[in-house]
Formats: sequence, structure tokens, C-alpha cells
Amino acid sequence: MNPTIDLVADLGEGFGAYTIGDDSELLEIVTSANIACGFHAGDPDIMAATVAECVRRGVGIGAHPSFPDLRGFGRRDMGLSAGEVQNDVLYQLGALNGFAAFHGTKVSHLAPHGRLGNLVAVRPDYARAVAQAAAKVDNKMIVVAQEGELAAASRAAGLDVAIVGIVDRAYQEDGTLVPRTQSGAVLHDPAEIVERTLRMVIEGKLRCANGVDMTIDVDTVLLHGDNPGAVQLAGRIRSELISAGVSLAPLAEVMDAKRKAA
Repeated sequence: MNPTIDLVADLGEGFGAYTIGDDSELLEIVTSANIACGFHAGDPDIMAATVAECVRRGVGIGAHPSFPDLRGFGRRDMGLSAGEVQNDVLYQLGALNGFAAFHGTKVSHLAPHGRLGNLVAVRPDYARAVAQAAAKVDNKMIVVAQEGELAAASRAAGLDVAIVGIVDRAYQEDGTLVPRTQSGAVLHDPAEIVERTLRMVIEGKLRCANGVDMTIDVDTVLLHGDNPGAVQLAGRIRSELISAGVSLAPLAEVMDAKRKAA
């Protein structure tokens, strides 16, 4: 049976008069969106417009909470307590839920951004804080994560976990990402990225930075759109997946089908 997966991108990451990425073009490609909630990017006007466009195009809506690091785009460790992380996630999720409700829909998934996303994979206290925030707000919330502490904490909280494949980032053998500070952490060759995506989705295999293959069962593939040529690459990935017989659907539909098949 050919797999069905979600294609997701980080959207709404401008601020005020500033824009990052081509959201309009990406919305023609993706089936779900991780929407910035104001702490690393995004503002009320951008959030409202992004949610409205997702609803109009049938794109699934997810919250993309981060550390309160607007200046550093959420990529710095803020030294917060687990309680502060939980409250910050609740604040951001609540904001996006308001816009979603206004437009007659709901936030279906949560995907931590940047440094917060890195740390919840390895810090049990942060992972529990985020998982409990998601579960208390909506026990049907899907948590998007790599295998690690957040995935484990979310499953323990009774939530569905969607494993994300980050196709333009190098992986370590334990399933975490190679830090951006290290050479080779970000991949740039389009042909390599497309081949890597197909293998990840169809074969369930991923070549790690040390040359060892790891097994990965992805539910959603993260596409980036904030660097030159990224939108074209995202379109190529979508096209190649469809040509290979892969079906695409919003994340909530992918996970629902997975539950029914289990």
C-alpha cells in the first residue's frame, strides 16, 4: 500500500512590515501549516490572515510556539523553567485558537519551533510541560515531533504523535538533528534532498551524518520556504512524491487513517 503523508511548512513568520518566505506560494504546495504565534515571529494581523488563507485552501492549522525570542527568531536558549515554558506555550496556543475559532475551525496540531523544538526532544521537564499544555487544552491535539522526550511525554499524556521528517537537515544516529553550529547541519543540494525525502517516506530509511542508516516512520514532511529556491524545491518534492504514488492529506486526516488502520 502506498503511504499517505502530510506536507507542512512554517508559515506566518513575518512581523509587522517584514515578511519571511513566500506563504502564498507555499500554501499551493502544503497540506498543513505550522503558524507562528507571536513569540519568534508573527503578529495578530499576520496570524489572522494566515489562518484565513489556510481555511480557504483546506490547509490544516497547527501552532508553532517558541521561546519569547523575537530578536533571535526563537533560536536561542532562554534559560526558562519548565513552568515558564508551559505558560508560554499555553499563551501562544490560546492566541492561535482564538483566530481559528473566529474562522470556524480549530488548531489540530502543535509543533514547537527552533531552540524550544530542539530542547523538548532531549529535556524531559520541557517535554512534559509542552505535552501537558497541549493535552489540557485539547486532548485530541496532535503533537508533531521527532522521536525523543516530547514524543514519549505526549504519548504518555494520551496524545497522538506525528513523526516529522526534516528533509534538509542532517540527523545524528540518536534521531536528533545535527546542531546548526556544526558543518553540514543544513543540506543544500536539491537532488540530494529530493532523494532523501523519497527514501524517508517510501522506504522508511534515513542516512545519518555518520553514514549509518536509521529507521524512520514519518507522518509529515517539513518543507522550508525561507531561503532562495526553497519554494521551487518544495514544489519538486511534492511532485516527486505524487509521481511515486504517495498520497497527500492534511495531518489530521493522515493520523485518523493511521488510527483506523492500526
